[in-house]
Amino acid sequence: MSFSDKEIVCEECSQAFIFTAGEQEFFSSKGLQNLPRRCNVCRQKRKLSTGSNEENFSYGRAVSYSGKTPRRLHIAPCSGSKSLSPECQEYTEVPFMPRGDRPIYCSSCYNVMKNAEAEAEADEKIETSASSENDSDTKESILE
Repeated sequence: MSFSDKEIVCEECSQAFIFTAGEQEFFSSKGLQNLPRRCNVCRQKRKLSTGSNEENFSYGRAVSYSGKTPRRLHIAPCSGSKSLSPECQEYTEVPFMPRGDRPIYCSSCYNVMKNAEAEAEADEKIETSASSENDSDTKESILE
């Protein structure tokens, strides 16, 4: 059976989205006959808002560390700060249930944040070493 891309309007946000031929083929292989009614973003938001039902989690790519049960991963929106990437609307999988009290970063925002922290630490070390050199110069001049 041949599939072609279809444009569908999301019933929640009214934005048009593309139902690709690959997605149609996947739906067909799973025996799904109805077209999707929501775009990917609205689908993810709906999954997050329904709580932690058994059907709303994934086991992810890896098996568990101890070999007992597969690791349970949860989908969460990136909380990249405005200074990192104000336009970031990515969703990411995390190995804990998001509670909202800790920031969650997609891989690109996390890398930006880590690089910024490393640069700040390097700057702090430079300032600290410069001030300690000034202190030793002052002590030497006092002793003379």
